Amino acid sequence: MLTRIEWSKADEQTRQRLFKRPSLGSDAFKVAQAILEDVRERGDAAVFEYAERLDGWAPEAGFRVSSAELKAAADALTPADRDAILAAADAVRAFHAEQGYRAYEVETWEGARAGRRVTPIDVAGLYVPAGTAPLVSTLIMLAVPAQLAQVPRIAVIAPPRKGLGVEPTVLAAAQLLGVAEVYAIGGAHGVAALGLGVAGLPKADKIFGPGNAYVAAAKSLLAQSPDGAAADLPAGPSEVMVIADDEADAELVAIDLLSQAEHDVLAQVVLVAYSEAFASQVEDEIERLLGLLPRAETARAALANSRLVLVTSDEEAAEAANAYASEHLIIQTGSPRALAEKVRHAGSIFLGAWTPEAAGDYAAGPNHALPTSGAARAYGGVTVEMFQKTTTMLELSQKTLETLGPVVERLATLEGLDAHRLAMVLRRNRKSAQ
Repeated sequence: MLTRIEWSKADEQTRQRLFKRPSLGSDAFKVAQAILEDVRERGDAAVFEYAERLDGWAPEAGFRVSSAELKAAADALTPADRDAILAAADAVRAFHAEQGYRAYEVETWEGARAGRRVTPIDVAGLYVPAGTAPLVSTLIMLAVPAQLAQVPRIAVIAPPRKGLGVEPTVLAAAQLLGVAEVYAIGGAHGVAALGLGVAGLPKADKIFGPGNAYVAAAKSLLAQSPDGAAADLPAGPSEVMVIADDEADAELVAIDLLSQAEHDVLAQVVLVAYSEAFASQVEDEIERLLGLLPRAETARAALANSRLVLVTSDEEAAEAANAYASEHLIIQTGSPRALAEKVRHAGSIFLGAWTPEAAGDYAAGPNHALPTSGAARAYGGVTVEMFQKTTTMLELSQKTLETLGPVVERLATLEGLDAHRLAMVLRRNRKSAQ
């Protein structure tokens, strides 16, 4: 079922080809670029046309969900659902409360006060996937750190169901979390509207949240544009790598793989196994469990792009994990923490048989908005710091000019930038004349 490779026998080219993400072969960037250009050129009209054609939802009154609808959705929740959402938010808040940039001030030269100030971004745009699977958990993962960072305006966009608006559970979660600004629009056109500030949406300073290949492409393209919003991190179709030795529970390994495969036809799962016999057991369990899943068709499509890596040691397993740099890494081996110490590149790591990735997806505390497509080599998951920015501040005294001045002047001379040199010389002369 899974495409196989023996790690020790594969050359570098084969390994790279094996780990190519399925979304990289899509037309996402081409399509997203065309949508962004159209929205820039035609503004509101383009957004409403895409929304009608792609979402089946483009009300004349605009995309914003009313406060009455948010309240009605929250009131309709069962007590158990309400408690689950609030409990998850509490855990996420507890984990992220330890984060955030620190303001400070130091003396770098005598009389020189150098400091850093921390402020939130003005407008955070949150993308909450809510099409085939309404991800209430993503709203929690994004809204809570934004609130901890004290972002003054949080705007959520969520894809509507065809002709029905946003899934009520997403609206209910927004109400419970105190997020009042929700817009029923998604896809690349929704990202374009949020990033450019058209069709009644605010212009976000930065857009957060995972999405399909088109959403990820639109975020990336906007971040490269002078008039567009910044992006949190590359977050496209979901992926997981599971490292499991022969003592692992094949059923648990299989369900962890399927937990990601059911997300999206472009999702990818990778099993790293220590023997062909155990790998075959896992494949048998996958086939059996597929029969129990309502989203089996989606999972089967994802499994067609998935991989099996056969290794002979923890060292090889860690090497494969670092090469793949997965969004989620689950380790079900005899010494999971020891193996994790060898892994440098992963968005989030789940240790041991009792730690399913599903716990991290929903309510354990760490953020589930994570880098995909190998971006874990350079990025981590969403944090409070991502909603903040720092500004450095510097104040010199006349006394500082005596020691700092000659250094600045010398370096400016080395670079041939005479105005820089004179900016200090003139000040030192003023001081001498006093």
